[in-house]
Amino acid sequence: MDQTDHSIAQRKAPAVFGAGAIIGMLGGLIGLGGAEFRLPVIIAIFRFAALEAVILNKAMSLVVVATALPFRARTVPFDQIESHWPIIVNLLAGSLAGAWLGAGWATRLRAEVLYRVIALLMFGIAVVLLFGHGVTAREPLITGYVQMFLGVVAGFGIGVVAALMGVAGGELLIPTLVLLFGADIKLAGSLSLCVSLPTMIVGFARYSKDQSFAVLGRNKSFVVIMALGSVCGTFLGGRLLGLVPDAILLPSLSAILVVSGWKVWQHK
Repeated sequence: MDQTDHSIAQRKAPAVFGAGAIIGMLGGLIGLGGAEFRLPVIIAIFRFAALEAVILNKAMSLVVVATALPFRARTVPFDQIESHWPIIVNLLAGSLAGAWLGAGWATRLRAEVLYRVIALLMFGIAVVLLFGHGVTAREPLITGYVQMFLGVVAGFGIGVVAALMGVAGGELLIPTLVLLFGADIKLAGSLSLCVSLPTMIVGFARYSKDQSFAVLGRNKSFVVIMALGSVCGTFLGGRLLGLVPDAILLPSLSAILVVSGWKVWQHK
């Protein structure tokens, strides 16, 4: 499909904004940027190739993550986040390397293989979202050098997943922060954003070395319109937080991911 800036602006702007807003609202409801739900939409509905979809998704996820942290500052102040800087550094030690390598692998994979990888990751995230988002912990599972080592390993894996799918990785970071480091769930959300932002920037920089990165220049209107919709939707989802019980919301979103993953798996 010839995805031109003019055609998106002229014919698909309402659909692009609406998709971004709905997905952003879902993300806001569960404390994520919505990238996991945006990716299959970009592939299946707007017909972008897998690698181009990942790059577009990462660009819009970057906007959402960058704006979400200051939005949360009234609930989780910056000084509280700053006092936990060793945790951020621990996870970044792995996630930055994982993001760079993951982005490099994505640019070398054949399209068919990348579709399969994305679908499998979506299935895995559906499981984590269903069983891991409501975890609670008062104390870390382990401390000392073993905790630091596991933090680097977990960060590396999360960085790879974030780069391959163009996501922020919050659905994996938050359970890690709560279980491995004993962080409060609200604090974990903000710490997750602090790890996600530089991790996504590194993956983004690696993608910029590939010719597929030019998809952003060819589709500036698509990027701007869907990013605006995503941010508006995330803001609305945050306002609606608490009205929809997790017992209904999380299984429904996990089911959406499974169905979307199956469609991506079958995509040619």
